[in-house]
Amino acid sequence: MSTAEASVLPSPTTAWRNPARAWMRLFAAELRLVFLRKRNMLLLAVTVVFPVVIGVALRVAAPHPQGGGNGPGVAFFNQLAGNGVFLTFITLSTLLILVLPVVVSVVAGDSVAGEAGYGTLRYLLAVPAGRTRLLAVKFAAIVVFGLAATFIVSAVSLAVGAGLFPVGPVTLLSGTTVPLAEGLLRVLFVTLYVAAAMAALGAIGLAVSTITEHAIGAIAAILILVVTSEVVDNVPQLAAIGPYLPTHWWLSFDSVLRAPVDTSTLLKGLLSFGVYAVLFGSFAWARFTSADVTS
Repeated sequence: MSTAEASVLPSPTTAWRNPARAWMRLFAAELRLVFLRKRNMLLLAVTVVFPVVIGVALRVAAPHPQGGGNGPGVAFFNQLAGNGVFLTFITLSTLLILVLPVVVSVVAGDSVAGEAGYGTLRYLLAVPAGRTRLLAVKFAAIVVFGLAATFIVSAVSLAVGAGLFPVGPVTLLSGTTVPLAEGLLRVLFVTLYVAAAMAALGAIGLAVSTITEHAIGAIAAILILVVTSEVVDNVPQLAAIGPYLPTHWWLSFDSVLRAPVDTSTLLKGLLSFGVYAVLFGSFAWARFTSADVTS
C-alpha cells in the first residue's frame, strides 16, 4: 500500500463509528492503487490490443463457415464470417488460455506479497481489527480489475467485429437464430461468466499472495497452477479429475449460445468458481488474520 493509500486508512474510532464509510474509503484507495499502477495499466492496454489483432487477422484470413472440427473454438470461427458478434466469443476463448489469467494473476499475486516486499504490510497488520476488512478490500479490487479486463475484451471485440464483419441476427451454435438484441444479451452473460471464473482465480491468487513476501514468486505460482490445470484437463487418462480442476469450466460459456441454454453446465461452472473462491478465500483469511506483524 502506498503512502497515499495509508493516509486514508480510518482511525479505529472512525472505523467503529462508521464502518461502511471506512470500508468505502479504503476500497476507493485500493482501486486507485490498482488501476493507476503503470504495470496494470499496461495489462489493460494489452486486453485492448489483442481483440484488434485477432479481428484484423481473421478478416485478412477471410474465414468462411465450414464443417469439421470439435469444440466451441471451431464453432465460433465458423460463425464469424456471418456475424461479427462472434468475434467476442473467439477473443474470450483465446485469451482465456493465458492472457486473462496473466492479467488477474499479476494483480492478485501482488496484492499482499507486494505489500510485504514494499515493507508496508507490517504497518497494515499492526491493526488486528482491520485485517479482515483489508483482505476483503483487496479481493474486491482484484474482482473489479478482472471484471474491467473482461469487459474491455468484450467491448473492443464487439466494436472491431462490427467494423470488420456483418452484424445482424445471431445464429446460435444450436442453429437457432435470435434477434441481435438477444445476441448482445448473451454476450453480456458470457462476459459475466468469464469474469466469475477470473474472480475465482483471483481468490486463489490472493491466497498464494499471503504465504510469500515475493510478488514475482506468487505470480509465477499462480500461472504454474493455471498451466498445470489446463494440461491435466487435456489428458484423456486423467478425465476423471477434470471437473474438479480450476480451469475445467472456463470455456463452458458456450452453453449460453445454445437454445435452450444448457443451464446445468453453467451452474456446475459457477458452483466450481464459488467453491474455489470460498476455499481459497478462507485460507487467505486464516493466514492473513493470524500473520505475525514482525514477519
